[in-house]
Amino acid sequence: MRRIVVKIGSNILAGDKEGLHTKRISAIASDVADVRASGYDVVLVSSGAVAAGMKKLGLREKPKDIRLKQAAAAVGQSGLMWAYERGFGDFGITVAQVLLTQEDFSDRKRYINSKNTLLTLLSYRVVPVINENDTVATEEIKFGDNDSLAALVAVLVEAERLIILSDVDGLYSGDPRIAPDAPLLPCVEEITPEIEKLAGGAGSVVGTGGMYSKVLAAKRAVAHGIPVHIINGRKKGLLPGLVGGKPSGTVFSATCGRISHRKGWIAYSSRAHGTVVLDDGAVRAITGMGRSLLPTGIVSVAGEFEVGDAVYCTDQKGRRIAKGITNYASSDLQKIRGKKTSEIEKALGYKYSDEAIHRDNLVLL
Repeated sequence: MRRIVVKIGSNILAGDKEGLHTKRISAIASDVADVRASGYDVVLVSSGAVAAGMKKLGLREKPKDIRLKQAAAAVGQSGLMWAYERGFGDFGITVAQVLLTQEDFSDRKRYINSKNTLLTLLSYRVVPVINENDTVATEEIKFGDNDSLAALVAVLVEAERLIILSDVDGLYSGDPRIAPDAPLLPCVEEITPEIEKLAGGAGSVVGTGGMYSKVLAAKRAVAHGIPVHIINGRKKGLLPGLVGGKPSGTVFSATCGRISHRKGWIAYSSRAHGTVVLDDGAVRAITGMGRSLLPTGIVSVAGEFEVGDAVYCTDQKGRRIAKGITNYASSDLQKIRGKKTSEIEKALGYKYSDEAIHRDNLVLL
């Protein structure tokens, strides 16, 4: 089966006064049913729990306090899933709730377990409905917005494409609220700083992100080889039309071929625990020649990390060059930095590997 991830924002599902739009959820369910009938597996990443909880708690604006946000999510999540149960049930489709935190992506075992769960659900023709686990998320582990979560999920399930349902038609060359005649950009070949600037601006009273967060999510997905579409989620029929080949909204073209699933995890999901600074020769070796990182090319080490942790590699000006899984703890790298491979055992009393980071565990940024 071909596979797509569809992200649905709070602005599509809920308003600041009326709670959940059940008719719109039913319309989305109809569109997803059409997409599945054309030969696709569909994974949903859905916001809306906090917004639904706001209605029940009588809150007029999105809570900023993490505890109040957790409470609103706890109150609203059951209502959100019940709305999906009813909407998709009309089309004979079973849905499953999956709540994730950043730790489910940064920890390799939990990452693999999450992937296996989602693929098992899809094998039974179930539509997973994924949301951030706001009831337990803290400042350290929260995604911040479900656009970022959707990009991570697209990488996780190896999706063919990511489709973001927005409350506008796509990315414009100017803010349509200020410049109503600004043209829609149908295709973005490269996400440049200028493109990011076009997307700047705050989100709504119920949503966390805005167009800027969507562009940043697209930047992550396309770098993994997954094209991203932003379309209007309030217009019924656009989703199956897009999947069927009818252009709509803005598409962000994939900038490269797909990288391996493991390297995708290293680049986009693993949490870096420190930094190693490289000399110019090491930078040239790993960027231009595809070499592993040897201790001799390390100038300095920052942070505390253990064997198997992810670390950033920077040049001496602080620019991030790569990210990889280290073969040595930070305390050991401090002792062997700048040394030849033949000197590692003498400096440490043992040797795990000639490489500080093997090229198979190293991803260029």
